[in-house]
Amino acid sequence: MMGFSDREAGRLWNATEKEIAGLRKKSGIAPVYKMIDTCASEFESYVPYFYSTYEEENESIVSGRDKIIVLGSGPIRIGQGVEFDYSTVHAVRTIREAGFEAIIINNNPETVSTDYTCSDKLYFEPLTTEDVMNIVDLEKPYGVIATLGGQTAVNLAASLEERGVRMLGTDSKAIDRAENRELFEKVLESLGIPQPEGRAVTSIEEGVTAAAEIGYPVLVRPSFVLGGRAMQIVTSEESLREYLLNAVRIDRDKPVLVDRYIRGREVEVDAVCDGRRVFVPGIMEMVERTGVHSGDSISIYPPVNLTDDIKSMILDYTEKLGTAIGIVGLFNIQFIVDGTGKVYIIELNPRSSRSVPFISKASGCRLADIGTLAMLGLSLQEQGIFRRYPEEKKRSYVKVPAFSFSKLRGMDAYLSPEMKSTGEAIGYDDILHRAAFKALTASGLSLPKYGTVIASIADEDKEEAVPLIKRFYDMGFNIKATEFTAAKLKDNCIRTSRLRKPSEGSSEILDAIRAGYVSYVINTRTVMTSNHYGDGEAIRRCAAENNVTMLTSLDTVRMLLDVLEEMTIGISPVDSFKVIQE
Repeated sequence: MMGFSDREAGRLWNATEKEIAGLRKKSGIAPVYKMIDTCASEFESYVPYFYSTYEEENESIVSGRDKIIVLGSGPIRIGQGVEFDYSTVHAVRTIREAGFEAIIINNNPETVSTDYTCSDKLYFEPLTTEDVMNIVDLEKPYGVIATLGGQTAVNLAASLEERGVRMLGTDSKAIDRAENRELFEKVLESLGIPQPEGRAVTSIEEGVTAAAEIGYPVLVRPSFVLGGRAMQIVTSEESLREYLLNAVRIDRDKPVLVDRYIRGREVEVDAVCDGRRVFVPGIMEMVERTGVHSGDSISIYPPVNLTDDIKSMILDYTEKLGTAIGIVGLFNIQFIVDGTGKVYIIELNPRSSRSVPFISKASGCRLADIGTLAMLGLSLQEQGIFRRYPEEKKRSYVKVPAFSFSKLRGMDAYLSPEMKSTGEAIGYDDILHRAAFKALTASGLSLPKYGTVIASIADEDKEEAVPLIKRFYDMGFNIKATEFTAAKLKDNCIRTSRLRKPSEGSSEILDAIRAGYVSYVINTRTVMTSNHYGDGEAIRRCAAENNVTMLTSLDTVRMLLDVLEEMTIGISPVDSFKVIQE
């Protein structure tokens, strides 16, 4: 191996990334950066868009200006990246206005930040410690920002700090306090802030023991993930063992979190901390209860079901945590409000989140710009921000997720703690459910005011579902349902036709969906099992493939009904929503 001694070459086979980088540096092997030629060599042009290679000539000319490097999100899961790209692009604009040279490192071709006109320089490179350090060694920046590119960028903060890189904003110790389960629990305990009882486990038996002590159902998930990947609600030891054995890799370095599942209202805030004070532009309320990932939930600003006392408690917790963790810049907190009004912390993300674009547009506060200035050392007070929570807007803003189930083969359309949406739409209006109508239709959903509703409801949801389906019936919809759901509806004086399922040896329900006259399919799955029954999945898949609006959460059904009633008979939607939700 050229440039290495035999001993060094032998070490490379089993070397860590850090050791490989050290050996390359010692041996004088480092990449150079070539400029993308957008003119096919027909004439000279300067394009600040660089890629690395190993040869002699370096085309990336280093300026004498102070530079700040912003780490992007890299190519990650479908539907994720653009929200972090929003923060990155806004931050770069703010950095340039502050007089710095702005450099982006990102290799996600989908994003705006990989447009070379966005920054002073773009390095289209992998987001690994070695590749970032090669650019740092060349550019010698004033600092690096890692909290705008999601989990991919945040995961690099500790290794970059170890190598002497100045991290602007939240440092690796603060990130660890937020993401390390044990350290975060100590912070919460010291502040007197409650969270659902839980454990971080590193073996199957440890997980089984923890779940038995906490009590089923429990929410299980890997630590340090984005989008709720592999997150699941389990309700039995058998299901938990199957999850820990097959769904995740569990060991000492990859703990799995086992938390008590609390059914309640989910609330989210994005905020900025300058190290001393905290600013919250708005509180967002999720329509769907806990058990659906916040990225797949309908989000409302300003909230309509939170009392002033609950809002004040959420703001207090946010302020205490931001300063205690040591946040400088953007951060996100997710809360649960249970039926008694008690507020629990689900998690704190010490970085920009997917809801930053929504709350920025809804509240009118350019959150990414405010957070970037805080990272550059400008306090909230120096930015002219003196209140921790501005007056809420009079208009209603609704964010609705968009899905691609009809295009993604094999994906179950059931909403769960694992994020599945591939986009989102926003609607706003003086009346809440008119805003919801705009967002729902913009997200691609069809909202017919007549037709047929097919229902297949889990046993534990039947009582709650009956009055909802009665509202469809009262609006003139035909009702069809599977055996036990149909029996329940008939018992409540709702005329219902029974449809047989595939497990009953018939394709009756699937044929009805394919026939084209079905307006909505409502299908819920029991939380008391983690099994995916074939009937439900077949129904959901058939609805997705035939572009029939399919609903798997009764909370979504409730909001849809409010929208339809506003469109047809003029019921005051805000009052309806408040009464039903309480």
